[in-house]
Amino acid sequence: MTLPRSEEPVVSAKGLDLTFQTNDGPVHALKGVDLDIEKGEFVSFIGPSGCGKTTFLRCIAALEQPTGGTLSVNGMTPEAARQARAYGYVFQAAGLYPWRTIAANIRLPLEIMGFSRAEQTERVARVLDLVDLAGFGGKFPWQLSGGMQQRASIARALSFDADILLMDEPFGALDEIVRDHLNEELLKLWSRTGKTIGFVTHSIPEAVYLSTKIVVMSPRPGRITDIIDSPLPRERPLDIRDSADFLAIAHRVRDGLRAGHAYD
Repeated sequence: MTLPRSEEPVVSAKGLDLTFQTNDGPVHALKGVDLDIEKGEFVSFIGPSGCGKTTFLRCIAALEQPTGGTLSVNGMTPEAARQARAYGYVFQAAGLYPWRTIAANIRLPLEIMGFSRAEQTERVARVLDLVDLAGFGGKFPWQLSGGMQQRASIARALSFDADILLMDEPFGALDEIVRDHLNEELLKLWSRTGKTIGFVTHSIPEAVYLSTKIVVMSPRPGRITDIIDSPLPRERPLDIRDSADFLAIAHRVRDGLRAGHAYD
């Protein structure tokens, strides 16, 4: 499904390189990455471990600094976008403070940003409802399942209403049944909010099911071997995974992953 183009991409990378200097010598994490992400797209990044998927996401979030090329977020540098609160970030682990309730964990960035107590309460209630955790705000993280904790983490990232949601393998540690359910819920959330989502995964079915665009990356140094615009409809029941279109995209992703190893 191809979305209408906005005047300027939300994320634009041109010739992006990143080399880490280590005691064992330079590590080339990203090389020559060219990518535009349009407003409202759901873009998944897939590739072998160490290919630079998370590194690219962290560059968008200004958590890593590229060593070559250019990168803009909402027409700004990543650092300026971070200061403008342009994105929420969901990590692999939920990262909830065990001594704070779920509502208090979600409230934390709002406290730091100086929102009034009344607005904090309103926003927490709204995002808890968005992720189907209404009624669980008074619970502590240890009282929730792993899937519910990740939904709370997503709610925290949504609490200050950033336009971009960056997600680094948020469901990778969950069992398949819970993962399927959260994939469905994430698509509903994306549809309701219209956020632009960047999503890192190792799962081909997950990438194909969720995305409007799939970015296939090679082993280090991370390069893009294929960019696939999905023809799947916006409404996607789980059984779409048995359709010919779904299987064709999955086959192309698999071919792209194999082709990437030609750079070894």
